[in-house]
Amino acid sequence: MKRLSANWRCLWLVAACFVFGQLAGASALAEEPAAGDSTSKATASGKPGVDAAKGAQDDEEYYELLRLFADTVDQIDRNYVKDISRRQLMEAAIRGMIEELDQYSNYIPPEEIDRFRTGVESEFGGIGIQVSIEDGWLTVISPIYGSPAYEAGVIAGDQIVEIEGENSKGITLDEAVKKLKGKVGTKVKVTVRHPGDEKTEEMALERQIVRVETVLGDLRNDDDSWDYLYDDDNKIAYIRVTAFSRHTTDELKAALDKLAKSGMQGLVLDLRFNPGGLLTSAIEICDLFVSEGKIVSTEGRNAPERVWNAHGKGTFAGFPIAVLVNRYSASASEIVSACLQDHQRGVVIGERTWGKGSVQNIIELEEGKSALKLTTAGYLRPSGKNIHKFEGASDDDDWGVRPNDGYLLRLEDKELTDLVRGRRDRDVIKKRGPDEKAPEVVDRQLVKALDYLREQIGEKKMAGDDGDKKPDVEDAEKKAARADGAKKTTAGG
Repeated sequence: MKRLSANWRCLWLVAACFVFGQLAGASALAEEPAAGDSTSKATASGKPGVDAAKGAQDDEEYYELLRLFADTVDQIDRNYVKDISRRQLMEAAIRGMIEELDQYSNYIPPEEIDRFRTGVESEFGGIGIQVSIEDGWLTVISPIYGSPAYEAGVIAGDQIVEIEGENSKGITLDEAVKKLKGKVGTKVKVTVRHPGDEKTEEMALERQIVRVETVLGDLRNDDDSWDYLYDDDNKIAYIRVTAFSRHTTDELKAALDKLAKSGMQGLVLDLRFNPGGLLTSAIEICDLFVSEGKIVSTEGRNAPERVWNAHGKGTFAGFPIAVLVNRYSASASEIVSACLQDHQRGVVIGERTWGKGSVQNIIELEEGKSALKLTTAGYLRPSGKNIHKFEGASDDDDWGVRPNDGYLLRLEDKELTDLVRGRRDRDVIKKRGPDEKAPEVVDRQLVKALDYLREQIGEKKMAGDDGDKKPDVEDAEKKAARADGAKKTTAGG
């Protein structure tokens, strides 16, 4: 045992030396002058000898710390009173390091990586249902539009009484999800009991890639697709973006194309409760509404400043926008609302946003079996103002996105709860009776946004603009300008 442990300790020291060498090499490369620059950083300081000595001292200290870490792991592995797996030790060490960083950096272990990817990409292999546990039974909250479960006739309120022939009474949500999700193309047998019917129905559902909708309207059409036109008389559209995933831009563009053809005159863009998502998605969505100028910029300790600018092709213009935000709008939703506000493309209505102005890179570990979400940069709005709420920041400091003057409207906690519940009930895919309507939602912030848009539309008509004129939309191919290099970068969530 001692020999094995000694060998393992030696392996750790070799690995530590390798990491040290790689980092030292990277540091040396970073010190090399840029092309056309005849003066290196060391020479420019005027103290090359001092800088070199300090660098060597730092390197030696780093090596000693790595050896301390290897010695500690070795001692625990050999002498701790109880047996503990080396993976447990390593993951505990990783989590300990990350605890010294900001709240948005974290380690995703193998058992959580699939759920993490589902959250970021808003898609997974499954049958497409939202479920909960009610009275001990696995119960369908709603099927997902277009999913295998939806096509098979699964409806809200169905109880899934069996999965693959096993009774599901008392099953946990995690257990149910593991059984229902699986490899695309495989089948899972479920037995469902429809509401008000004691008979059961067995279904063999083929798992497919299920995409969670991130672009929602106010009400569903008869075919369960979204109706995005809220005010038919004034042709005001209402679109909710719940997250910024890989497909959000395409979903939003498809909705805007339809609305533009119908003569949309105003748009409510609802980003309330939106926690963020992919930086690329936020940039692309800003580019749909802004034709030129800066969208956002990022800068980090080990990354040069990057600036993303808007492009004219494919821009949706010619109509006013009201952007709804609240205290739970964060990160990517703050990028979008700040961009539209700074370019005077939209009026921000509601509450001051969360204040998350940092960007996390998703770094795959163990060939993709686990991952590290690491804060690598911060971002600034087009005006150059900060969005991130740093520790100790006061209400008077610059952070988050404030509503435009005269459009601050904070909802009480009960109003927020009622709003969430009302929206959830209207989102459910449910076959309602002829006299049954979706529940009404009391939403003072939406009312204020609609009042603003109706006023803007009225002023256009008073000025002699054609109220039936369609918005200006260049019917070109998808915008070629995409945020290069940010494919796996997240601005929140």
